[in-house]
Amino acid sequence: VKEFEEKGFVQLTEGRKTVLPHNCNTDLTIETSDGGYTYDTSDLAALQQRLFEEKADVIIYVVEREQSSHFHSLFNAGQMIGWYDPDVTRVKHVGFGAALIDGKKHIGSGDTYQIKDLLEEARKQSMDKLKAKKRDKVLTTEELKAAQESIAYGCIKYTNFYRDYHKDCTLSFGEMLNNKGNTSTYLLHEFVRMKDIAHSANIDEATLLTAATDTRISLDHEKERKLAKLILRFPEVLQRILEDLMLHKLCDFLYDLATTFNEFHDNCTCVEKDKWTDEVKVNMSRILLCEATTAVMAQGFKLLGLNPLQKI
Repeated sequence: VKEFEEKGFVQLTEGRKTVLPHNCNTDLTIETSDGGYTYDTSDLAALQQRLFEEKADVIIYVVEREQSSHFHSLFNAGQMIGWYDPDVTRVKHVGFGAALIDGKKHIGSGDTYQIKDLLEEARKQSMDKLKAKKRDKVLTTEELKAAQESIAYGCIKYTNFYRDYHKDCTLSFGEMLNNKGNTSTYLLHEFVRMKDIAHSANIDEATLLTAATDTRISLDHEKERKLAKLILRFPEVLQRILEDLMLHKLCDFLYDLATTFNEFHDNCTCVEKDKWTDEVKVNMSRILLCEATTAVMAQGFKLLGLNPLQKI
């Protein structure tokens, strides 16, 4: 408060000490008429602390979009008083939309749907789906529990990420747990299928590491080239996300990668077993393409907070 007063930025508005930053329509109340402090004061103090004590180069505020006007005033006040130069230090508000439960209930609104209730319902629905497919008959107790939690928590996280964060997010279990389309459930299933290809040929990690050094990757088939080109786009996608913070671009990329891998797998034989002699023929170049795909998928999952599975 004293710093803003000393630089002549404070006005008295009905007894309150306020600051109207440049290019803003909304002022900030930094001291009430009875000498108290406000959220505006706290946010300014926090911004100053992050800039000068923590010496932050990048500050990202992930707060609902209704607060965009407040953060616009907050950031402009920080620039006006000389705390930071936006060309040097990045300070940004990521304003996310509302979370709707089947289009009705807002999480955190007056019509409250507790997060713990949402997670419990996700666990129940994912287990019901696994049992409907009789996965409880083939998975161990530990594997079943791991699959349940990965699918349950993953579907909620992914649904929050896969659309433009400015927009409202509808959490519908019927859609989120669908193993077709752009869902985490679909991606988790596809990841397991990718991992099974090398496993079906009894290729261990040591053999794969040696092959990665010694094997020339063949891209003669158009589906091989299409998959390889998409894999190579991964760093570009990450760079764009760093620039605009739009995580849905990563979701779109992973979905494209999974569907492109399916095209590759349907048209390019990786492991072939002779039905008469049981001899197994392995196309190591294609196996390595599979491994590169799973490595990119795994890194994408890590960035989104999804837990990949070995069995599902």
